[in-house]
Amino acid sequence: MLENHNLVNEFPEYRDKIHDLKMADAHFARLFNEYHQVDREVHRIEVGAENPSDVYTEDLKKKRLLLKDQLYAILQDA
Repeated sequence: MLENHNLVNEFPEYRDKIHDLKMADAHFARLFNEYHQVDREVHRIEVGAENPSDVYTEDLKKKRLLLKDQLYAILQDA
């Protein structure tokens, strides 16, 4: 069973803030879109739709985590 790393699933308590920031903060919106693009690619790898190297996969997961940390910091400050 694969985990759903959608940002709203990761931080359900910030659902409204996520929506508001996506509409009002261009930097947050850019990070949000990049996070979900990376998350979709990781998901495709995990379901076997793509077969990249383990190093590439780990780098993607690290990038997803970094983006999530940045988004979380913005959510906490908002």
